[in-house]
Amino acid sequence: MLIGVPAETKPAESRVGLTPAAVESLVHEGHRVRVQVGAGLSSGFPDGLYERAGATLVPSAAEAWAADLVVKVKEPQPAEYQYFRPGLTLAAYLHLAAVPALALALLERRVDAFGYETVQTPEGKLPLLAPMSEIGGRMAAQVVAHYLEKPSGGIGMLLGGAPGVPPARVLIVGVGVVGFEAARVALGMGAQVTVSDRNLDRLREVEHLLSGRFATLASNPGNLRAAVAESDAVIGAVLIPGARAPRVVTEAMVASMRPGSVVVDVAIDQGGCIETSRPTTHEAPTYLVHGVVHYCVTNMPGAVPHTATVALSNATLPYIAAIANQGLRAAAAANPTLRGGVNILDGRVVHPAVASALNLEEPAGVATSAATEAQRADGQGRAERVAARSAG
Repeated sequence: MLIGVPAETKPAESRVGLTPAAVESLVHEGHRVRVQVGAGLSSGFPDGLYERAGATLVPSAAEAWAADLVVKVKEPQPAEYQYFRPGLTLAAYLHLAAVPALALALLERRVDAFGYETVQTPEGKLPLLAPMSEIGGRMAAQVVAHYLEKPSGGIGMLLGGAPGVPPARVLIVGVGVVGFEAARVALGMGAQVTVSDRNLDRLREVEHLLSGRFATLASNPGNLRAAVAESDAVIGAVLIPGARAPRVVTEAMVASMRPGSVVVDVAIDQGGCIETSRPTTHEAPTYLVHGVVHYCVTNMPGAVPHTATVALSNATLPYIAAIANQGLRAAAAANPTLRGGVNILDGRVVHPAVASALNLEEPAGVATSAATEAQRADGQGRAERVAARSAG
C-alpha cells in the first residue's frame, strides 16, 4: 500500500503522523511511504532520517495526500479538504462530533475515516487516545501553575504554596486518564487537589492509587457548584468517546471563582466540558471570562512534539500496519478493537456516538458489511461503559 505522511497544518501543531522508526517498519512489510519534506522537523526528525528509513520525500502536500492511506495527527484543516477523494483512507485524531464541516466533507467525497480517539478495547479502554491523554493531563497541571502566576494573568499564586502559606486548590472534573494524570502531577507540585467523578468505583480506585493533599467528590451540580467556587483552578477532563463532551461546569459556576483563577479545559477538542470554553491555539492560548483565565488549546500535546510524536507513533503503528496490510474493511472485520476507530466507511457514518452527535443516528446503508454492523454494536456498548466511567 502507498502511505502518505503530510506536514500538519493546524496552527502551532508540530507533531508528525509517523516517526522514522515507524516508517522503517512499514517499509519492511513491503509498503511504500511518502513523507512531505520538513514534516518531521519540528518533532526532531529531519528529512534524512526518513530517507534512511526507506521513505520517499515529496515536496508538496498534494503528493503526500496522493496515497491510498494518509496518516496524520490532527484533523484536516479546510485547506486540506481539496485532497479528499473516493478510495482514500484517512487515519488521524478526527473529533468529528466537534467539527461537523469535516464530517460532511469526508462523507461527500467518500473518504473512509479512521479516528484514533474512538478506538476502544473490549474493556472500554482507549489505547490510541491514552498516550495523548496522559501528556495532556500532565501538561494541564503545568499550565495551571503557569497561569496562576501574576505575569501570566493569574492571581499570583504558587501552586504548591510556601511555608506558612496554603497551596492552590485545584478541582479536576472527570478522573479518566487525563484527570488522573493531572491529579498526579498537581499533587507532585504540592497543590491541594479535589477529583470529581460520577463513578464512585473510580473514585475509590483513585484513592488507592494516589496520595497527598487530595479529596474525592461525587459529581453532581450541587457538589460542583460549591467546589468550583472554592477552587483556584479547575481542570475539565470529561470524555464520552466520539461524542461531544457534556458541559458539566456552567458559566454561573465559573463566575463564582475569584478573578485571576484559572480554567483548563482539556476536553475542548470534543467541544469542551466547561460552558465558557472556546477553542484556542498555542499562539493565543488564553482569554478571560468573568476575570477567570481560560486555557482551551485543542492540541495541547503539540507543545511537546518530540515526546508526543514518539508516544503516538508507538501506539498507532500496529493499527496503521493492520490497515495497510489488509485494508480498512478487512482489518476492522478481523479486529474488534480496531473496528471502534472506523468513523466513516463507504460514505456513511458508522460509529454510533459520532452518528448521534451529528444527528445521523440511523444512517442508511450502514449494514454494508458484517464489520460495520458489528462495529455499531460494539461501539454502542463500549461508549456506554466509558461514559459511565469517565463522565464528570
